[in-house]
Amino acid sequence: MIIERAVTPNPTVESQPARLPDIFQSACASDTRATYRPEEKDVEVVNQCRSEKGTIEQINGIAKVVEGSHGTKLRVSFFRPIFGDYWILDLDPEYRWVLVGEPSRKYAWILARSKNLDVATQEALLTRATALGFDRQALIRTPHTDQAPF
Repeated sequence: MIIERAVTPNPTVESQPARLPDIFQSACASDTRATYRPEEKDVEVVNQCRSEKGTIEQINGIAKVVEGSHGTKLRVSFFRPIFGDYWILDLDPEYRWVLVGEPSRKYAWILARSKNLDVATQEALLTRATALGFDRQALIRTPHTDQAPF
């Protein structure tokens, strides 16, 4: 089940306290972030992280809002023409954090506006992800260092 509240695509930088990683993120050791910027009717997506070697890895993509979803469902591509479904599963009323997943439950992300999302909120979101059918044991907590690029 996804949320039904409209999401405003304003420029944001999100840290990633936990993830059920996709292929790009297999190289990520810490300091994972996602930046979103409106670009006409789409949203530019820039994902970055620090590798184990300390280098910053980056991948750029585009998100398209699914018509009629009020901004809660996106079609995202980092390798056009292939698009994946990204659904907003839970969202803080003040937009401090969001739980995002996709229908097959192979990938999920907890995104936060701050590097320091409190443990109780993280636990609640992990519990919510589990209740929605995501594998809690496969979710990886992402460390954030003082060297974070944001």
